Amino acid sequence: MDNQFRPQGFSILPLVVKNLLIINVIFFLATWAMEAAWHIDLAQYLGLHYIGASDFRPYQFVTYMFMHGNFAHLFFNMFALWMFGNSIENAWGPKRFLIFYFVCGIGAGLTQELVQYIQLSDIANYQNVKLSGQIIPVDQYLNMLTTVGASGAVYGILLAFGMMWPNSRIYIYFAIPIKAKWFVLLYGIIELFSGFSSVDNVAHFAHVGGMLFGLILILYWRYKEGIWQPKFFTKFKKKQQDYGRPQSDWDYNKERYDEQKRTDEILEKISKGGYDSLTKEEKEFLFKQSKKG
Repeated sequence: MDNQFRPQGFSILPLVVKNLLIINVIFFLATWAMEAAWHIDLAQYLGLHYIGASDFRPYQFVTYMFMHGNFAHLFFNMFALWMFGNSIENAWGPKRFLIFYFVCGIGAGLTQELVQYIQLSDIANYQNVKLSGQIIPVDQYLNMLTTVGASGAVYGILLAFGMMWPNSRIYIYFAIPIKAKWFVLLYGIIELFSGFSSVDNVAHFAHVGGMLFGLILILYWRYKEGIWQPKFFTKFKKKQQDYGRPQSDWDYNKERYDEQKRTDEILEKISKGGYDSLTKEEKEFLFKQSKKG
C-alpha cells in the first residue's frame, strides 16, 4: 500500500480549513488596503503586543493569528494549513479541528508572552531603551514588540499530522522524502534551538508553544477516550482490553477517513486502467468496502 501523503484539492476542502484560508486572505488584503488608503496599520490594533505594553488588549490572543507581515508569511502558513489541515479536519470533524486550531494558536501566543516576560523582567527599572543607536522611551519600545501570524496554530497542526500518520512521507523542498514523525521532530528541535540562539524577528518560541499545546490537547483527548493512559493505569487498561472495549471516536474517525481515501484511489485506478488493473489485494479491499455500504 502506498503510504505517501497527497493533499486534496481546493474543491473538496473541508469547511473550517476553507474558511480559515478565506478569512486570512481577507485580513491580509484589508491590512494592505488600509495602509495604502489611510496609513492605518492594522497590526497595531490586531497584532499581539507584549502584555506589559500600553497597546496590549486581551482579544489580540485571537486576532494576531489572522495578521501576517508579508505575502510570503501568509503564503507558507496557508499552504501548510491546506496541506495538513485538510486531512486532519476530514478525520476529526470541523468542531474538534476548530478547537484544536485555536488552542494551538492561543497557546502559542501565551508562550510568546511568557518568554518575553522572562526576557524583559527588569525593564521596569529603566525609563529609556537604546535601539539602533537611538534612545526611545520604554513604553514605545514595548509597543514595538508585536507578534503576528498563524504559524503557532500551523505548527500544532503539523504535530497532529505527524501523530496521526507518522509514517506518511513528506517531501522537504518537494525533493527530499522524510517520514512525518521525523519531520515534526526535526522542526520542533530547529525551532527550540532557534529560539535560544537566533536574533531574527521570528517568534520561534511561539512555534514551539503551538506544538506543545497541541500535544497536551491530543494527549488529553486520547486519555479521555481511553486510547492513552499513564503507566499506573496499565493494569486497569489491560482488564478493559481483556473484556473488550468499543473502538474510540478517535480511532473510528481516522480508520474511516483512511479507508475512504484508499477507496477513492482504487476507483481512480479503475477509471484509468479498468478493473483488471487492480491487484488481488485491492480487489479484496474494494469488495469488503462494498459490503460495508
